[in-house]
Formats: sequence, C-alpha cells, structure tokens
Amino acid sequence: MKNTVLHTADSRGHANHGWLNAYHSFSFASWYNPDKVQFGMLRVLNDDTVAAGMGFGTHPHDNMEIITIPLEGDLAHKDSMGNTETIKTGDVQVMSAGTGVQHSEFNPNHDQQTKLFQIWLFPKVRNVEPRYQQITLDVTKQKNDFAQILSPNANDEGVWIYQDAWFYLSDFDKDFSKKLTLKKEGNGFYIMNIEGEIEVNREKLKKRDAIGIWETSEIEIKANTDAKFLVMEIPMEQ
Repeated sequence: MKNTVLHTADSRGHANHGWLNAYHSFSFASWYNPDKVQFGMLRVLNDDTVAAGMGFGTHPHDNMEIITIPLEGDLAHKDSMGNTETIKTGDVQVMSAGTGVQHSEFNPNHDQQTKLFQIWLFPKVRNVEPRYQQITLDVTKQKNDFAQILSPNANDEGVWIYQDAWFYLSDFDKDFSKKLTLKKEGNGFYIMNIEGEIEVNREKLKKRDAIGIWETSEIEIKANTDAKFLVMEIPMEQ
C-alpha cells in the first residue's frame, strides 16, 4: 500500500519581488494553500532566484532545521553565531536554529543571479544550541546514483540535522533507473525534479515537478532524459 501526492511546478505559490523570484512548494509568507502546508516534517521548499547584489536582510529563526542548496551562483551568509561564509554551487549548508539565531543571506556577485533551494524541516528535539555546518559535495558521486548529502548522523555522509531525514542528489543519464530503499520505517519520500524528465514509480515528473510517496519501503526512479533531482526521505510524523 502506498499513497502519493503530485505537486506540479505550475501549482506552486509564486512571488516576484524584483530582487527575489520565489516559488513555494508549501504555504509560505503571503501564499497559503490549505492542501499544501507541509509533507510530514517537511515544512518549506522554496525555489529562489536572487538578483545580482541583492539578498535577505537579517532575520530570526528558531526550532527549525534550515538546509540551503545552491543550484547556480553563490550565496553569502552571516549569522549571530559568528559565521561569515559563502556557499557555492556544489555546496550544502545547514543551520539548526534551535533556541534562536539571526542571519542574513545575499548574492555577493554583481554580474550573475543566484539560484537555490531553501528547505525547512521541523526538528525532533526543540531548543537545542544553534549550530552551523557547510560542506562541499563530491558531485561525481551523484552520477547514476543516490549521493547522500544529509542524514541524522554526524559521522555519516553529508551534513547532519536534528531529524530522522536523509537527502540525496542525483544526476541520471537518459534511460538509467535505480531503486532506493527507505532508511527508517514510517518515513516517506519527497522527490523534487530539478532538470530534465524522470519517472518515479511510473509517474512522470518534468522540470520542478515534485511527488510525495509514503506507506512504501522503496521507490524506483527512471530518467527519461538526462536529469537532475533531489530525493528527501522525511518522517511523516513526529
């Protein structure tokens, strides 16, 4: 038995502020859809394009796991923990907001835009001491495989968070297919197709389409074209 929910690219919320062009997979800011508030513990998946030299001013977060994945260009980060970093395409950054943190993010380049996914997950423990982590990925591991970029384990591949979630980035050649098995019983999969066309359990996803699948132990993903996508294994309940 498995349940699925399809979120097409054109069903997302959209806000173009000029300096920021944002698409929301789940209800965010002034965009609210009662059917798209969250997927399990996944609360936010924003697909943001930040104009050259622009960005988000200092703002607060608490009790949220915040993951940033640059897709194009760079993003400069500064926070109240004393971190001043720039994340680039091929990096992944996580911030466990815990008891509270303030940060700013901006595009440091004046000649190109920055594209990124920002993802929020509810943590399994509240009011932890805020923490920051950033790594550079070995993108060659994504070729025709599920390259783990996030887990609950500090000693495992990728960054880690305070939640029983696993993230994978993949870069499949046309006609390649592979199965992925759930790490933790009761979790679900949420797949965001970044580029190209894929089939997830025979459901076709075009660019920026997404699908959530739960009550299943594995999924199979096939690339109908050369394709890039993000797979998130997410707890469905706290």
